[in-house]
Amino acid sequence: MKREPPKSPCQTEIELDRLSSLPGHIIDQILSQLSIRDAVRTSVLSTKWRYKWATLPNLVFDNHCISLTSQDQAVIKSKLVSIIDHVLLLHTGPVYKFRLSHRDLVGVTDIDRWILHLSRSPIREFVLEIWKGQRYKLHSCLFSCQNLTHLELFNCLVRPPPTFHGFKNLKSLDLQHITIGQDVFEHLITSCPLLERLTLMNFDGFSHLNINATSLLFFDIGGVFDDVSFKNTFQLALVSIGLYAKDKIGKRPGYTSNLIKFFAHLPHIRRLEIQSYFLKYLAVGDVPLKLPSPCVDLGYLSLRINFDDCEENKAALCLLRSSPNLQELEILVSLLDPSNIV
Repeated sequence: MKREPPKSPCQTEIELDRLSSLPGHIIDQILSQLSIRDAVRTSVLSTKWRYKWATLPNLVFDNHCISLTSQDQAVIKSKLVSIIDHVLLLHTGPVYKFRLSHRDLVGVTDIDRWILHLSRSPIREFVLEIWKGQRYKLHSCLFSCQNLTHLELFNCLVRPPPTFHGFKNLKSLDLQHITIGQDVFEHLITSCPLLERLTLMNFDGFSHLNINATSLLFFDIGGVFDDVSFKNTFQLALVSIGLYAKDKIGKRPGYTSNLIKFFAHLPHIRRLEIQSYFLKYLAVGDVPLKLPSPCVDLGYLSLRINFDDCEENKAALCLLRSSPNLQELEILVSLLDPSNIV
């Protein structure tokens, strides 16, 4: 049997270093599918991979970025802070996306420092979810990030500096469990001219939802509020709205129906979900048989209704009569009042 000649050291090195021969865009694609922890680990694969992770434009720090058996929050917090500091220190190139969402993130004062660092980069997506503890007061530097297209905040206190004049490129805004003043909220919405998606859940600091947004297409809200009104929202097509407090609804007999006011600036609504007690809110005032202008584009309607409430029934019938092209209807029945059951 003829023996093959032994491979030279160069041949062996070439075969062992196949990962280094991968095109750069393939390496980037591989790294983009990994958690930040695993991406950093690839630095041991070869010299070409050693600092490749440091150019990742999307940084996600969540429950997958730490592997610890300890349940001690102090240990978890210390490790998380160390990882984020390490990544930001060694990172080269722009950061386009930053997401910080860890279940054990409590009392981390370093967030201010990280936001200051990110404000010097052309950040486009910023997500901050504080799951525990008191609400984090958002650092003012974030409001200077004019490249933002998506902003998502959870358990934050929002107080922009006086010099803030809006996010000129923001298209998506998601605010949940936040505190924000009435004037601040209204200014934030009106000063984002490209805003297309607005999500607002469980908020405090204001009670009147005055939505003035010319580019808005999608609006999802759930919380406790006194009133809602739309202005310049003629493109708004998808609305999901829930009022979580029955006692916030005041009776106004003899007044124009909330139904008419609500739909006045929604001529092209295509999908509507009415949840919790919001149908009762719409039933306040003089409910007409039909809306002055029919909802000709409305194809999907979901209603939560209390059939024991005559005013809610009137409001629902008015809406159905005003939706000539409705294709799909979902009716969710609220629990009946036990005193009305014979």
